[in-house]
Amino acid sequence: MKRIGIISDTHGLVDARYASHFAECDEVWHAGDIGDYAVIEALRAIRPGIVVRAVAGNIDGADIRREFGETACFDIEGVRVWMTHICGYPGKYAPGVRPYLRKEQPQLTIGGHSHILRVMYDQEFSTLYVNPGAAGHHGWQKVRTLVRLTIDDTSIKDLEVIELAK
Repeated sequence: MKRIGIISDTHGLVDARYASHFAECDEVWHAGDIGDYAVIEALRAIRPGIVVRAVAGNIDGADIRREFGETACFDIEGVRVWMTHICGYPGKYAPGVRPYLRKEQPQLTIGGHSHILRVMYDQEFSTLYVNPGAAGHHGWQKVRTLVRLTIDDTSIKDLEVIELAK
């Protein structure tokens, strides 16, 4: 069983509440527009042994791009995960996303970029789509959000949306 924290669009903001909300997580996944490497360092400092996975977003610099790249595909607890920043969403995916979904066949797809919190099941690709919204101050979102969930023996469960004040 793994507890996962999902965050996106921090745009360089390090908020102490990330650590409090992700303190019990085994991994934290950042879906891009990190904005400053200090965000990655802060996520890694939440607790010893925490795993931080991320993808670069359209505002991210060379240091972040070198380490993380634009997409990530991995297996955790028997669940295939595919993550990218500019993803779109089921029925309106960004150009180039559909071939990745066909090839990788993820059970969980993570996107960012829109600053819109969205959790929906995509029947066409048999994947749960999660966009955690935006955790930073930049953008038009009224509420900053994070997501937590549990992956246990091929099941994705206990998904929680955490709201942060703007």
